Amino acid sequence: QLQLVESGGGSAQAGGSLRLSCRGPEYTFDNYNMAWFRQAPGKERAFVAAISWVSGGPSYYADFVKGRFTISRRPNKRTAYLQMNNLQPEDTAVYYCEAKFQGNTPTNDAGYDHWGQGIQVTVSP
Repeated sequence: QLQLVESGGGSAQAGGSLRLSCRGPEYTFDNYNMAWFRQAPGKERAFVAAISWVSGGPSYYADFVKGRFTISRRPNKRTAYLQMNNLQPEDTAVYYCEAKFQGNTPTNDAGYDHWGQGIQVTVSP
């Protein structure tokens, strides 16, 4: 089973920035599409961003984070990142790192079969 561990969460004021990290196994990590989802209290888990397993492949973003968040990864670093700029109170949620082996890069939660424990992000007005 692919083990994923999130870090880098915490608190920020509106307009501030945070960077989330997701670490996985060294020898298999580059073969997985990676994605970030989030879940606020009383809400369903929502897609945030995803990046292809292919080197130089495409990235995908939910409309509400375009221009503010950036997903990235580096070869053989077994880490994916989510840079979050211009944070807003509505970004407050638990953020989950998720993974899917090769193939296409889904934007729905059902398309992923590995996930971390989640990390809290809280944004104050």
